[in-house]
Amino acid sequence: MVIVSVNIPVCAQGKIHSIRKEFLNPESSQVLVASHRAVHHQYPENSIPAIKEAIRLGVDVIEIDVQVSKDGIPMLMHDGKVDRTTNGKGNLETQNYQDLKKLRLVANGNLTDEQIPTLKEALLIAKGHILVDLDMKTSHVEQVMQVIKSTKTENIAFFFDSDYSILSKVDSVSKQFMIMPRAYNMAMADSALKLYSPEVVHIDEKTNTAEMVGTIKKGHARVWINALGKPDEAIRQGNGKQAILELIKNGANIIQTDEPEKLLKYLRAVGLHQ
Repeated sequence: MVIVSVNIPVCAQGKIHSIRKEFLNPESSQVLVASHRAVHHQYPENSIPAIKEAIRLGVDVIEIDVQVSKDGIPMLMHDGKVDRTTNGKGNLETQNYQDLKKLRLVANGNLTDEQIPTLKEALLIAKGHILVDLDMKTSHVEQVMQVIKSTKTENIAFFFDSDYSILSKVDSVSKQFMIMPRAYNMAMADSALKLYSPEVVHIDEKTNTAEMVGTIKKGHARVWINALGKPDEAIRQGNGKQAILELIKNGANIIQTDEPEKLLKYLRAVGLHQ
């Protein structure tokens, strides 16, 4: 399967300034859209074409999964093993970069010409266009931070992890790094706000309450919630209005989705996205 290249419109360049301004304003009425593993309907998940498609659609944030090769190169991969998404086998973090680069990504069951991207490649594509949520599937945070520094993408990349020890390691190196902790309850939210003064906090369906959202916003952070699963299925079938309203009823203002184009269309129609 050959992947057709995705052209990024010139008008998208420099858009990051307005996206970042919204991202850093927790009281904004605008709901930002985060694309899960970039846009992978046609393209492989966590791939360069999927990132370019997210930029073309006008998505605000891409979520990508980061692991580090045996020889220290941060690369994009969700699963511990490369089996599902490539023509290779085994754990990414036990293999060297040169061997991993020989593999090809799979999209919808079909082998493509796409390679596993490095984090550096992904960030350089995203730079100036879109924010990047780094879902840390690795404990090797030093190598990840080094890539962000070398690409000068501190203004677009933020670290996500449920493991606060990983986030604390990032935060101890530089307060310039942006962070998104996950909060499974009010105590975790309070702890996250005190520890990190984060730009955004990740909540879930069970913690989507007015009290939780209000606490996070008082801490000057945006509130991230997922549409993955049933809400996305409703959006996919054209019946997403109620599902979307349920997600944002208490003030959550970033939605992660596998249906970014459809979600953007709805939010723009009701004045919740520029």
